[in-house]
Amino acid sequence: MPRTAHKLLLDKSTGLGRQLERRTIKDVIADKIAALIASGVLSEGDDLPSERELVAALSVSRETVRGAIQTLAARGILDVSHGLRTRVANADFSGMYVGITNRLNVDSYDVHAVHGARLLIEQQVVGDAAASISAGTLNRLHKSLEAQSSCLADPVRFLICDREFHVTIYRECGNPLLADIVTDLYTYMMDYRRRAVSQPGAIQESFADHQAIVGALGRRDREAAMAAFAAHEERIYASTRRMLGADTNIRS
Repeated sequence: MPRTAHKLLLDKSTGLGRQLERRTIKDVIADKIAALIASGVLSEGDDLPSERELVAALSVSRETVRGAIQTLAARGILDVSHGLRTRVANADFSGMYVGITNRLNVDSYDVHAVHGARLLIEQQVVGDAAASISAGTLNRLHKSLEAQSSCLADPVRFLICDREFHVTIYRECGNPLLADIVTDLYTYMMDYRRRAVSQPGAIQESFADHQAIVGALGRRDREAAMAAFAAHEERIYASTRRMLGADTNIRS
């Protein structure tokens, strides 16, 4: 009998606040990997991190990761070749259902609008999460920090950990709609985010932010958690604006 996911998974890649009945953990992880591709964390032609690295980033077994990769390979999304790294073969999900529901097209808004919305909604989500976060979730966040510390020189792997870190916190807020919305906002301009975290010192700064966030959550300190997330979001906002500005200067 396959293991099934019976809890609410408040993540745009895994059903978005709906009860997932008879869905195996393998299916959930396949959707998470697909969401990484759909949101731009992974691009067509990118090598997928190793099974061991995905196990650490997603906090699941190697058997689960292997099954999820096989599921996506069967759909033509991943290319699995013996002796070679698994590669993203197709980033076009139009006409294909892999458990990802329609997302808000957040990239159609400007960076200032998204920043304002994210600050407003994320503050509520994080504050509520701090008040009710479980010991199990705190343990997962500490494991995430361990995984992040092993990829401080690898922007793609760090972003995979980063997404899982954020969504783990969002789903603790108790409001599936707010968790869904802030997950969408998180995906804004992910191609620019990839470039931003490639800048010297950027990953280390984000990692330090994450440590401060987990410390505040561990104390169940609502105000400190909100302040730590606000500082983190301001850093993301500034780096995204720099990337957008650099592109504008190049085009002009």
